[in-house]
Amino acid sequence: MEEEGRLEAAARPSGVFSGTSGKDYRVLAAGTAQNIVGLAVFVVGTFAANILIARAFGGGGTGAVALGIVTIGTQFAFIVAAGTRFGMDMAAVRYVAIDIGAGHPGRIRPLVGRSIQIAAAISIAVGFVVYLVAGPVGRSLGGAQTVGETAAALRAAAVAIPFVALTYVWVAGSRGLKVMRHTLYVQWMAQPLLWIVLMLVLWQIHKTEAMAVWAYAASWCLSSVAARFFWSSISGADAREELEPGAAGALVRYGAPRAPAALLSQGLFWIDYFVASHFIGAGYVTAEEVGVYSACVRVALAMVLFLTAVSYVFSPFVADLHARGERDRLDALFKAITRWTVAGTIPLLLLMLIVPQAILQVFGGGRFASGSGALRILVVGQAINVSVGAAGFVLIMAGRTGWDLVVYAASAALDLTLAWMLVPRFGIDGAAAAQAITIAASNWLRLALVRRFVGIFPWDRTYARLVVPAAVCAVVMIAVHVAVADTKWYVQLVTVAVVGGIAYLPALLAFGLAPGEKVALRNGIANLRGR
Repeated sequence: MEEEGRLEAAARPSGVFSGTSGKDYRVLAAGTAQNIVGLAVFVVGTFAANILIARAFGGGGTGAVALGIVTIGTQFAFIVAAGTRFGMDMAAVRYVAIDIGAGHPGRIRPLVGRSIQIAAAISIAVGFVVYLVAGPVGRSLGGAQTVGETAAALRAAAVAIPFVALTYVWVAGSRGLKVMRHTLYVQWMAQPLLWIVLMLVLWQIHKTEAMAVWAYAASWCLSSVAARFFWSSISGADAREELEPGAAGALVRYGAPRAPAALLSQGLFWIDYFVASHFIGAGYVTAEEVGVYSACVRVALAMVLFLTAVSYVFSPFVADLHARGERDRLDALFKAITRWTVAGTIPLLLLMLIVPQAILQVFGGGRFASGSGALRILVVGQAINVSVGAAGFVLIMAGRTGWDLVVYAASAALDLTLAWMLVPRFGIDGAAAAQAITIAASNWLRLALVRRFVGIFPWDRTYARLVVPAAVCAVVMIAVHVAVADTKWYVQLVTVAVVGGIAYLPALLAFGLAPGEKVALRNGIANLRGR
């Protein structure tokens, strides 16, 4: 069905996303729904993997130290891979969408193939260097008692780097065709589940923190094979067209600023964590506290998963509509999806603010609950991130990768400076404050750039409709929390989440939807009943 739609769109010069705004909203809603399913699996799988690690090494302080080491390895691989794919993932989304909109579907396969070649050459070379320098880097990031295991984890991370990079480029090509299911299957479902299975298998050979990172590398290796298969299955139906002269140079020019920006974009969530890790040996924080902070960061990142889902679906729309100059249509979509993103995130935001101790105790024991203050600070920062919507993706898809790099470079410098100043004084709370302040500053700057260069803005008066549903959810969650305050942490967590969610949904439907959205919802329900 999707393949037929893609071929039909390719025959229309007006572009793959032509049609009424209602069709645009349906495509966005359908793609977002797919992503939510995948993200639900991703959240559960990733949390399960981290809980498994923390508990497998004894829980409490010992488990926190183990989780900290594994986090250094896996996040190092993920962050470095973001830079070494050289922006080819975003290039694949952008240029595939533009070529389809311009009626050149035969170009997309050689285009993504060239992107893969660029990403592979850089990521393999960097992975080799990381493997060689794992020892010195491990001494910088680990405490005296964890240097050897940290270095071993980084060697495993080096092997993971090329596979992470290539997986992202192949599934990005599919997203350029508005096909979200490949990202869902490979990136958000298969990889975290494979990590758990492979970790349990490899621990039968040798149960160490480094072996957990080797399992992580193996999960991305298998995921890259699946991503390549899916891309090949969907991209080969059209007669091959040669790329325009200079296409490779255009990819490099687009990716050159995007490469360091992508590296910094991933690092922005973890720079303060690595700074805190560096201060373990200086006595300002303990390895146990850094492990607790790694759990806080992972929990807070769940705030942006809904935003990521919407942004992935929205990206090809931005590339195509901006290329064809349809600014009003793009602006309307930007406003709608940003409000949807905020609406979908409100219950999670309130849950993390009201019961942070219960959430953190999932990782193993009351010691993790000591990070509740840091988690609240991080969540406030991520709430600001969510409130501006897909502004970063808009800049990238509009071709403003140079300005995107400026934002991330300034943000990374600010986060590093603030963390270096605040961690020695306030410990992990200082690290959290550094990240929250940085996220707020970077998003306001990005929002100003989108308004200047693209001429669109995510906020309008319809945002006021979310006040009542948010207030209802907050009051109910607080009341339930007070009522079950003397029960077990898991009872508090489940009860507050379920009752608050049940109260939020009808309030959102009654007060949060615009008139046109209510009509679309009623029509959608009527269509489902008629089938």
